[in-house]
Amino acid sequence: MGKVAVGAAVVCAATVCAAAVLIARHRMRSSGRWARAMAILREFEEKCGTPIAKLRQVADAMTVEMHAGLASEGGSKLKMIISFVDNLPTGDEKGLFYALDLGGTNFRVLRVQLGGKDKRVVKQEFEEVSIPPHLMVGSSDALFDYIAAALAKFVATEGEGLHVSPGRQRELGFTFSFPVRQSSIASGSLIKWTKGFSIEDAVGQDVVGELTKAMERIGLDMRVSALVNDTIGTLAGGRYYDQDVVAAVILGTGTNAAYVERAQSIPKWHGLLPKSGDMVINMEWGNFRSSHLPLTEYDQVLDAESLNPGEQIFEKIISGMYLGDIVRRVLCRMAEEADLFGDTVPPKLKIPFILRTPDMSAMHHDTSPDLRVVGSKLKDILDIPNTSLKTRKVVIELCDIVATRGARLSAAGILGILKKLGRDTMKEGDKQNSVIALDGGLYEHYTEFRTCLESTLKELLGAEVSDNIVIKHSNDGSGIGAALLAASHSQYLEEDS
Repeated sequence: MGKVAVGAAVVCAATVCAAAVLIARHRMRSSGRWARAMAILREFEEKCGTPIAKLRQVADAMTVEMHAGLASEGGSKLKMIISFVDNLPTGDEKGLFYALDLGGTNFRVLRVQLGGKDKRVVKQEFEEVSIPPHLMVGSSDALFDYIAAALAKFVATEGEGLHVSPGRQRELGFTFSFPVRQSSIASGSLIKWTKGFSIEDAVGQDVVGELTKAMERIGLDMRVSALVNDTIGTLAGGRYYDQDVVAAVILGTGTNAAYVERAQSIPKWHGLLPKSGDMVINMEWGNFRSSHLPLTEYDQVLDAESLNPGEQIFEKIISGMYLGDIVRRVLCRMAEEADLFGDTVPPKLKIPFILRTPDMSAMHHDTSPDLRVVGSKLKDILDIPNTSLKTRKVVIELCDIVATRGARLSAAGILGILKKLGRDTMKEGDKQNSVIALDGGLYEHYTEFRTCLESTLKELLGAEVSDNIVIKHSNDGSGIGAALLAASHSQYLEEDS
């Protein structure tokens, strides 16, 4: 019996030993995997670094590219498009004006009654109309006939006190958020369609001409007095309420900037100098690139796999379309190389753009003790259940790295514009404010991004100068802004002055 008992004890001890070895190995493997995950995170953080010295280099590069783009067509990655907007709203505008905002699968029709300095926007009304899918790939006439019919129906609902003066045509500001080669304030030919539209016979045509012909076909007497994009609309909306507005930046799904330039500082402008002496420039800053931008291997692969490789590099690291996907790509690497989510890589983690920036923002702002928002987003979107608190903290840190880089680079871009305008330093006795109008869902809804952008701009400018630089949220530039530009470029301005 003794021998059996001893044997059993030995076997038992051996089993315990083996189990302990397995546990130790598992812990070692687990800590090894965790160390690998941390190494991936730290390396990514280092490559995304935006120290102040680097941001100043980015701002200087932005200013240099702005000069080059103004000097000649194709002289820079920044297109620096002359918008032909030389009169921004002053607040004195009066009358009834319409706007049409076409930029995706829906369009909006708006009208605003302007009451001059004291009353400003007396009344505004709008309607949203969705475009049937077959019209997005049909003919130019079919699309514009549909839009003109919706516009006519909206005009027919003009209520009490909303009428144009007798003998006057209704006037419309047209926000058209597709690439256009502008030839005057109210004409521009379509370069190419984006966002799921593909109407071949419209390419190369003047979009204002196409809309005007469609309105004429149904007897709608309305004149398009301004063709603009949403960034210029935001600048106009900002200027209407505050004459110190000098630039506008959109930070949403995409990104862009526009600003007011002195016409004599535009070497490629060969027309007569406008009376105002000013010209609004549409920078198309999403296409900015510089060797100073902190790009990582994840950004390079995202760019290579995109619909427009080598283009819109700045946009791909700062805008809402891409931030969530950068986070996904790093998480995927951690899952593949460090088993962050267990022994297998969650299949959904391999799907591009499955993790959207609003979801990234919700995770980034999670302050619950167990980070349950992070847990539920991982489960609902990526089918990753039962994540540990430690893993959830890594996800938040990753969101923070990506958002911080984007926000700080956006601030550097704004500094580049202020430098070009000579408003980045204090002049003797100069107390003039410079206001930047900002709009877009990323800026409006992603609090951490917005806060970081604003504090970085202050840090770059220094306390004294930053007291005179104001960032203001300017809402709905693509709608109201377009109607305001119709007013400031009205054919009846001379009669009213």
